[in-house]
Amino acid sequence: MLRESFDRELNILREIVLATGSEVEESLMKVTKALLERNENCARQLIDADKYINEKYIDVVMCSLRLIATQQPMAGDMRLIAAGIEIAGELERIHDYVKGIAKTSLEIGPEVLLLPSIVRDLPYMTGLTQDMLNRSITAFSENNAAMAQSIPASDDLVDSIFNQIYGDIMQFASQDPTLIPHANQFEWVIHNMERSADRVINICEWVIYMVTGEYSELDSEYESAPVS
Repeated sequence: MLRESFDRELNILREIVLATGSEVEESLMKVTKALLERNENCARQLIDADKYINEKYIDVVMCSLRLIATQQPMAGDMRLIAAGIEIAGELERIHDYVKGIAKTSLEIGPEVLLLPSIVRDLPYMTGLTQDMLNRSITAFSENNAAMAQSIPASDDLVDSIFNQIYGDIMQFASQDPTLIPHANQFEWVIHNMERSADRVINICEWVIYMVTGEYSELDSEYESAPVS
């Protein structure tokens, strides 16, 4: 009977993480659409939504602490609890990047023309990041370490797109010093999306730990150029 109660609590923890992952995944596409369409209302909604994601993270932490304090988790259970806390934390940070893009979108304003490479390539970059996040959360749900291990290959594509857009931004800024503030804004947008993909890799590492009991860093083929 005690084990049944414990399993119910573990399932609640898992469901909170899955629901939060779904919310963050949706926000990634929404914020890109808000930026490209200059949709200020949507950008503000995403900024406000960050409070909800923060609350979900706290819910995961409190649920985990309650399980540890009132139950006697075995090794596999403890790995799930630890992974749940860490994954929820990564999701909260990804949504911080979403909030940052939304704020930058408002700062850019409706008058500034977006770089063609951002209009063309940012949706692809976002789609890759969203797919990575979806697969990482699925791997968590299914205890699938092999799926988690396959995801860093997609991060290489995200980094490649980042580098392409970054080069265009540098060329844009070099044409006219007065364009540098806008270049910095564009750079911040792609930086946040690239960092979101990196956070997904952290999620994958915790999924693998949860399943195997071994923690190791997952390396993609190369890292993106540093953002100044």
